[in-house]
Amino acid sequence: MSQTVTRALRLLAELGEGERSLDQLAELIGVHKTTVLRLLQSLEEQRFVHRDADFRYHLGAGLFALSSLALEQRGIRRTAAPHLAELNAATGHTVHLAAYEGGEVVYIDKYDSRHPVRMYSRIGLRAGLHNTAVAKVLLADLPPAERRRVAEAVEYTVHTANTLTTPAALLTELATVAAQGWAQDHAEHEPFINCIAAPVRDATGRVVAAVSMSVPDMVLPYAQVLELLPRLLATARAASADAGHRP
Repeated sequence: MSQTVTRALRLLAELGEGERSLDQLAELIGVHKTTVLRLLQSLEEQRFVHRDADFRYHLGAGLFALSSLALEQRGIRRTAAPHLAELNAATGHTVHLAAYEGGEVVYIDKYDSRHPVRMYSRIGLRAGLHNTAVAKVLLADLPPAERRRVAEAVEYTVHTANTLTTPAALLTELATVAAQGWAQDHAEHEPFINCIAAPVRDATGRVVAAVSMSVPDMVLPYAQVLELLPRLLATARAASADAGHRP
């Protein structure tokens, strides 16, 4: 990839974290601000970047339109949407849809909780490979050799006392998930959030997405979250059926 393209993408990634000034962007990517200004002007012309009256830069409308098109091209997102919406309406809890691509697990859809306490997540955000239920579901479907390669490459950042911290622990967990057909995140990423996830399969039987439900423990204790598993599995089966899966 050319240096210019790399720098432009880094600028967009930085702006994805929040508005920035020209000086801040130059410092963040380690390039002289005249070079950054030229890149920003090109991005502005394509409406990928917007500069406000205070000369601070934001992501622009062109990028939002492009991201919407990218999401529309994900057939499984459209297929699963009514089932996710129904699950969210019935339970009131946060519902996610995630997919595995390029060695990463990414949230591709989200339905927010109706409860005052909500988990921080957004469409397009990467999910931890070792500490989220959606990632466990997606990784568990990989061939054993690929599963091991991924597990050995994970950076095992510890977020809570329950976070898995070794490749062996993750591989054991993935074997369990593959056998039982669902996964859990028992306060492994955030200390007050419990999550359960199930696979969405296509006509070939391959897992193409994972649907999950996340609940703060102040809303429901862990045992009661597990009681929602039959409803979650039914949602995953319905989405899979619409995607062409026949058990």
